[in-house]
Amino acid sequence: MGIRLPAGLELATFRPRLLDDLRDYNRQRFARDISAGLTVGVVALPLAMAFAIASGVKPEQGLFTAIIAGFLISALGGSSVQIGGPAGAFIVIVYGIVQRYGLGNLLISTVLAGGLLFLMGLFKLGVLVRYIPVTIVIGFTNGIAVLIALSQVKDLLGLSIDNLPADFFSQIGTLGRHLHTLNPLAVAVGLACLAIVILWPKLYALPAIAHSPVQRGLKVVARLPGTIVALGLATMLTALFALPVETIGSRFGGIPQGLPSFEWPAFSWDGIRQLFIPTLTIAMLGAIESLLCARVADNMSERPRHDPNQELMGQGVANMVVPFFGGIPATGTIARTVTNVRSGASSPVAGIVHAFTLLAVVLVAAPLASHVPLAALAGILLFVAWNMGEWREFVRLRQFSVPYRVLLVGTFVLTVVFDLTVAVEAGLVMACVFFIYRMSTLFRIEALHLPAGVPDTVQAMKLYGALFFGAVAKVEAITQRLHPNTRVLVLEMHRLISIDTTGLDALEQLHRSLQRQGIRLVLCDLNEQPRSLMERSGFADHLGRHNLVSDLHAAVAAAT
Repeated sequence: MGIRLPAGLELATFRPRLLDDLRDYNRQRFARDISAGLTVGVVALPLAMAFAIASGVKPEQGLFTAIIAGFLISALGGSSVQIGGPAGAFIVIVYGIVQRYGLGNLLISTVLAGGLLFLMGLFKLGVLVRYIPVTIVIGFTNGIAVLIALSQVKDLLGLSIDNLPADFFSQIGTLGRHLHTLNPLAVAVGLACLAIVILWPKLYALPAIAHSPVQRGLKVVARLPGTIVALGLATMLTALFALPVETIGSRFGGIPQGLPSFEWPAFSWDGIRQLFIPTLTIAMLGAIESLLCARVADNMSERPRHDPNQELMGQGVANMVVPFFGGIPATGTIARTVTNVRSGASSPVAGIVHAFTLLAVVLVAAPLASHVPLAALAGILLFVAWNMGEWREFVRLRQFSVPYRVLLVGTFVLTVVFDLTVAVEAGLVMACVFFIYRMSTLFRIEALHLPAGVPDTVQAMKLYGALFFGAVAKVEAITQRLHPNTRVLVLEMHRLISIDTTGLDALEQLHRSLQRQGIRLVLCDLNEQPRSLMERSGFADHLGRHNLVSDLHAAVAAAT
């Protein structure tokens, strides 16, 4: 049972999924989790560094985030198989915050966003993320993918640019002005890595012929992640031949071989006040990404469905802790989570093993990272950006309504040109407007033919749908549809499913208008919600309870 507040609001219980999954844990599941965790750790290695560099921070910050946040999200989250860490969706957001506010303020924003995520889970707001229309999610996801790809052009082409701006048009202008510094060798390295990542999995599809050891060997080797193969080959060639391309070592001085140190960010009230929007953006994107990722995992895994509130609390703790070790925002990651599920993970233990795998790599092999070419990481991120976007939705737009098209394309353009916060806010406003318009079109009033013998002074109409503020104009127009000799108007409301206070006010205005014309208003066959509102507001007494009848037959009898 949760903690019951005085007002009756029940808080969520902090209970990580790990506790439940360990109840029936056995040696077989542990072996599967070890295998899955090692696989995901290998996959996460290049991505963690690439996401950090693309976000405008040091590569070790991405690794420390994947280690610490990855451990905490698995240990404290609400999903059995979700993998947390730095995500591609955060690249544009983090880069913009670093450029505008500085790295120190990014860390503060991440801590505050973590607290906000924890409160969202504590107050059971995880379900609200499901109310964001899928068109908005597709729009901003595709927009972020475009921005990620654009941010990698500099390193892919080897351009000599000291500081790449954060906004879309300034980036394009800066890239265009520096095209003369293009490094053909960097282009070759980046495109070769991109080709390897794309083509490598196809080796696994080769038929294993008994008398062909080469093909059998290729199929075994193809089990390695393409990102690791591409990164390993590019690093080896760069080190052996001293290729004149920018590397992690030349830009960042390498990766420290050891654990991150605890540092207390410089908090100040003036600084916190200006970080409201960045904090809200990180929290909102983190919640959306993590819960969408968890839903994808639920559909792929046989484990129990995730607890969205516990997942948000786990994400919140991770984001509150990781900045004190130099980390960046973390959330659930779809690519690594899918890899985890497909590798046979059965519990959060796999995510914990993934974190320790990365830690072991940092402690043992960190010096090797100095030779990693940035063009190789750019090629890998281009592949990530392509997979991240749902490009087929643009092709299928013609199959959907105009509001759907406007909402998806509008969110996409606003994400690219402005930022995610503006895009989601505008998208939600547009979604609400379209929803109101759609609901108002569903409400209608139709003339009802009465049985023979009923005087022509009695006129009847039938209401359909929901009478709310977006549909009151149709009620106001009823008086214009009345016959000149009408003395009784019957409104049959069996198909009226709900009414709000604005709709009730429209009925009251209609009643007063009819009274002035000497016309009696009779309502029949009311559903529970409209009747309850009329009684609580006093409209039933004002209209006269004898004018609220059970069905059309009773209404005709009362009118005659």
